[in-house]
Amino acid sequence: MAATADEVTKNLTFRKYKDGDHVRKRWHDAIFVQDHSHKCPTYVLRTPPCQGSCPSGEDIRGWLQIARGVEKAPGDMSWQEYAFRRLTEANPFPSMMGRVCPAPCQTSCNRNKVDDFVGINAVEQFIGDTACSNNFQYPSAPVLSGKIVAVIGGGPAGLAAAYQLRRKGHAVVIFEMQEQLGGMFRSGIPDYRVPRGTLDQEIQRILNLGDIKVRTNTRVGKDVSIASLEQDFDAVVWALGCQTGRALPAAGNDAPNCITGLEFLEAYNKGRLKIGASKVVCIGGGDTSIDVVSVSRRLGSIPGLDAKLLPEEVIAGRVVHDETLVAQRQSADVTLTALFPQDKMTASEEEVSDALQEGVTILNEVMPLEVLKNDAGRAIGLKMARCTVDAKEIPHPIEGTEFTLEADLIVSAVGQLAAMEGLEAMANERRLINADRGYAVPDQEGHFVCGDVVRPHLLTTAIGQASIAADSVDRYLHQDANRKRPKVDVHRFDLAAKLQEVGLQPETCQAGATLGTDDAKFAIHNFEDRSANEIILADKLFLGHFKGQNRGLRHSDVPDSEQVLGHFDERLVGYDAQEAQTEAARCMSCGLCFECDNCVIYCPQDAIFRVKKDARTMGRYVDTDYNRCIGCHICADVCPTGYINMALGE
Repeated sequence: MAATADEVTKNLTFRKYKDGDHVRKRWHDAIFVQDHSHKCPTYVLRTPPCQGSCPSGEDIRGWLQIARGVEKAPGDMSWQEYAFRRLTEANPFPSMMGRVCPAPCQTSCNRNKVDDFVGINAVEQFIGDTACSNNFQYPSAPVLSGKIVAVIGGGPAGLAAAYQLRRKGHAVVIFEMQEQLGGMFRSGIPDYRVPRGTLDQEIQRILNLGDIKVRTNTRVGKDVSIASLEQDFDAVVWALGCQTGRALPAAGNDAPNCITGLEFLEAYNKGRLKIGASKVVCIGGGDTSIDVVSVSRRLGSIPGLDAKLLPEEVIAGRVVHDETLVAQRQSADVTLTALFPQDKMTASEEEVSDALQEGVTILNEVMPLEVLKNDAGRAIGLKMARCTVDAKEIPHPIEGTEFTLEADLIVSAVGQLAAMEGLEAMANERRLINADRGYAVPDQEGHFVCGDVVRPHLLTTAIGQASIAADSVDRYLHQDANRKRPKVDVHRFDLAAKLQEVGLQPETCQAGATLGTDDAKFAIHNFEDRSANEIILADKLFLGHFKGQNRGLRHSDVPDSEQVLGHFDERLVGYDAQEAQTEAARCMSCGLCFECDNCVIYCPQDAIFRVKKDARTMGRYVDTDYNRCIGCHICADVCPTGYINMALGE
């Protein structure tokens, strides 16, 4: 329908010219002078999304650049050792995390917009395994500060905190309630996923820094009081972890053969549990539940097993399975149930796929209602129903969809709790410990916290929190005011440190000198570091530079349902050196120059040139002659990594 004359004159929505604007613009300026401007290129460092999404805050781009050969190792150091040192600035467990981390970095990788993510985990495993096979050690720790820090818990968070604190010059005493260090690495993950010899090497490498004492079989809150810690130490880091599983949220969960996933895995990992049950039902959907069902398929069962040797008896510590039973075991029927659809399960897609291949049955969008028991009070089944989950992730059964799963072992893997007995003064209402952004405990001077006892999450999260907590402890011990944590709180590439490493540190700034100089050596030429505030996404890159290249898949040894019984060989077979370098070369170096020469080649004025070799290093590869530059922005357009911005001059 046509608009009325009144609407046309009174309800204007678009006007070409403003009132009084009657002079024709110079089309020449719009058409023929757009190939140059007052702007000139500046080089802006930003954080890539892989690194921004890594809870450990690893400089992923950095060690991938080293692996691919762009950033050179100093002196006669091998690239493998140099990459190891860069990686372990954030994470002292590259072998472990290369195997078990669910890799949020890969989900965030900008390469997904081209073909497929870079296999970051696989390269990390190669670097970690190479460090172990070549016995790489950390650089010598600095001279002691005279301060001693107590770290409560010897798991991933506690060990990472001890590592970072010792690198800052402080002595450490680790209190661990178990016989060995390792925490969830040792008690919560099966050995075919985390080789124990490699774990021991990565732990020992930390202890080799010296002045890190360990007190095992010691439970703080029982054997040692909080008051004595405050008296004997200059600061305390709480890294207790959460090694108590949540009970099944269903009636009848007090049956003796209704246990938690952490109890099950601890009994297996300590070598006590060698035989499972004939019909196992595990309730979960996360990585712990996948480990439970995968171990159950490997352990199998023995029909008619003596009641004194049933799995719950072993888990309760009343008996230990003898190795002679192994020869009698048969395949077990194992089912995993989850509240969410398969693609929404918190377990990694790869782990879910492996479990299915191994013969595990997975039932999605179902919830437990009641544990069914026999006259002796032992569970014989689990009443289930299909369900919906509301916005608060609370499940609701769908009426009329009830069904029963037969079971002689029911395992709850629905969450974890910290053991806070004797530590009530530190606990909040959720039996965890409160933390501020720097992982100091509010209103508890000298106390800091990291890991699952803050909020149960990923192992990589615990390691990242430990690094931040160690920073906070260091500032506290030096009586520094708490500085605000950066918006992008990760271990970033430091160009000034790189210049110092290669003997190119800028000269001291002179009085009256201005920023943005293009000749004085005290400043890094037209360089701006925004990595603490900005993450560079794919829309800022020139993706056309990158050719499609298939990701190099890690080799794996995942048994099928017929082979899984008794199969305890390591699941992941890592890259060799060539595979690691080839995969690292797929990294797009988002936010930092990787010396592709596009800007040098395509600049029509020859204004961009390579820095002389004796002044060149990573991040300082190209320079600009502003007497030649006309601001045509071609260099920025063809920069694959988004490192060049047309900004200087505004």
